[in-house]
Amino acid sequence: MGIFDKGVQKTRRGFFERLSRAVVGKSKVDDGTLDAIEEALVATDMGVDTTLKIIENLEERVSRDKYVSYDELVELLRDEISRLLEVSAPEQSVVEPFDFSKKPYVVMVVGVNGVGKTTTIGKLASSLRAQGKKVVLGAADTFRAAAVDQLTIWAERAGVDIVKQEMGSDPASVAYDAVKSAVAKSADVVLVDTAGRLHNRIDLMNELTKIRNVMRKVVPDAPHEVLLVLDGSTGQNAFQQAKEFSKATDVTALAVTKLDGTAKGGVVIGIVDQFRIPVKFIGIGEGIDDLKVFDRKEFVNSLFSREDLGK
Repeated sequence: MGIFDKGVQKTRRGFFERLSRAVVGKSKVDDGTLDAIEEALVATDMGVDTTLKIIENLEERVSRDKYVSYDELVELLRDEISRLLEVSAPEQSVVEPFDFSKKPYVVMVVGVNGVGKTTTIGKLASSLRAQGKKVVLGAADTFRAAAVDQLTIWAERAGVDIVKQEMGSDPASVAYDAVKSAVAKSADVVLVDTAGRLHNRIDLMNELTKIRNVMRKVVPDAPHEVLLVLDGSTGQNAFQQAKEFSKATDVTALAVTKLDGTAKGGVVIGIVDQFRIPVKFIGIGEGIDDLKVFDRKEFVNSLFSREDLGK
């Protein structure tokens, strides 16, 4: 089984069950079949706009290619979804997560509370440390004591340094100290956690802008990455969060967590298509090694694998 099979198993099963019902006994694709395919795609939480785009392209290709078989239909869908996931460097299936020529590579991590943001930072730190990289964490989510405590535990588990202050401290001050510490220690990467609040977008925008500005006093082109963490199991809520954070700051990459627990994995495809932001990491389990670098081709292959569908 592929690396993402566990992560998309529920989505794959639900999708193929609906798809099979849509085409059973049919010798060609008609409007009823396309409606059923549309329903199957929407059920994965791909989003209406992305689904309609796929259906329109399918209609064109079916009329042109005179499709007859179920397998050909599946291949057409695979091609369409692969194309939608191409945001940058179409010839590459993996977007390189970090540019280690920039030292330290500064990553500002954003996302609402409860999506697995702090855990994602901890798993990233652990993975980087295992690659022999020197990592510094910045606990700039100072509004929740639990966030600082959780990140401290992760820092200890991963064997990396952490910069933190008292709860309620200025988040920008923590971010500044973290980047300064990373420079002083010749660290390869600094991961800065930020508060996950969407109660007022203006406040969010101001806070993230302030954090960005103070980090630039130390590293002029920081942050090199703004990583938005989304919970894949929340479906349309994830779309809304992507929308809000994209308005508040320049999100450059996505990490999608908890994908293994949902049949709505189509949300990954919809968000990439609608916001044109690449997915760099995907969470497919609770374990420390269950945060994987996103491989577009492998993800699509897992989504369309039919090895376990009869089990």
